[in-house]
Amino acid sequence: MNAVKKSKWNASPYFYLVPCMLVFAVFLFYPFFKTIFLSLFLTDKMGQAKVFVGMQNYMDLLTSESFRNSLKVTLIFVVIVVVGGMLLGLIAAVLCNKAFPGIRFFSTSYALPMAIASSSAAMIFEIMLHPTVGIVNKMLGLDINWLNNPDTALYCVAILTAWLNSGINFLYFSAGLGNIDETIYERASVDGAGSIQKFFSLTLPGLSPIMFYTLVVNIIQAFQSFGQIKILTEGGPDEATNVIVYSIYRDAFFNYRFGSAAAQSVILFIIVMLITLVMFRIEKKGVSY
Repeated sequence: MNAVKKSKWNASPYFYLVPCMLVFAVFLFYPFFKTIFLSLFLTDKMGQAKVFVGMQNYMDLLTSESFRNSLKVTLIFVVIVVVGGMLLGLIAAVLCNKAFPGIRFFSTSYALPMAIASSSAAMIFEIMLHPTVGIVNKMLGLDINWLNNPDTALYCVAILTAWLNSGINFLYFSAGLGNIDETIYERASVDGAGSIQKFFSLTLPGLSPIMFYTLVVNIIQAFQSFGQIKILTEGGPDEATNVIVYSIYRDAFFNYRFGSAAAQSVILFIIVMLITLVMFRIEKKGVSY
C-alpha cells in the first residue's frame, strides 16, 4: 500500500492578501476600534482622549431626549426611504420589462437618479419646495414652507432620498426580471391567470432573492444618508430631521463632543448589525431560490 504523502502547507498564496489587509487595516479596522476607544472617553476640541468615563457616554445618550428623538426620526426616515425607493424601482422595472417604442429612453430616465449626486438633487429639490417660487406650491395651489415645517420636513427629505435610491433599485429589479423564465408566464396564461395573479404568484417569488439583497442594501444606505439632510434642513426644524448620522456630525464638528459622537456611531453600528442579522435569520422563510 502506498503511503499517502501529506501535502506541505504553502504560505505563498496568503502573501497576496497582504496589500488588501493593509488597506482594510488603515481604512476600516483602525477607525472602527479607534471609534470604540473614543466612545469611552471625554475628549478635547482636537478629538484627543483626555478623561476615561467608561460607559458614561452611552448612559448619557440613552437618557437624552434629543438622542431618543433621533432614534425615532431615523426609524421613520428609514422606513419611508426603503419602502418608497424599492417600490419606485420595482414599478419602473415592471413597466420597462416589455419591449415597446422608447423603451431605452424610459429605462435611462428611471435609472438616472443613481447618477445624480445627493447634493445636486437636494439643491434642485430646495428650489422646487420654496414657499414662494417653488413649483410644488404653484402646482398644488398651496402656501406651505415644506422644509421649515416640522410636520413636513422629514417626509420631504425622505421622499427625495427614496427617489435617489430608486435608480439603482430599478437596475437590480430589471436584472432580476430578466432572469425569470418567460415560459412560466405562458403556462399561467393558458391556465387563465390574470396579470395581478401572475405578478403576486410568479413575479414577486421570482424576484425574492434580489429583493432580499436590495432590502439589505437600501436599509444600510438609508441609515447612512447625510448630504441631503445637511443641505436641506441641517437637522431641523426643531430636530424634526435630526437623524443619527447628522446628530453624530453635529456633536463632533459643532459641539466638539467627539466621545459622544463616537458612542452614537457605535450604537448606529449595533442597530444596523442587529437588523442585518435578523434579516438573514428570516431569509430562508421568505426567499425562494
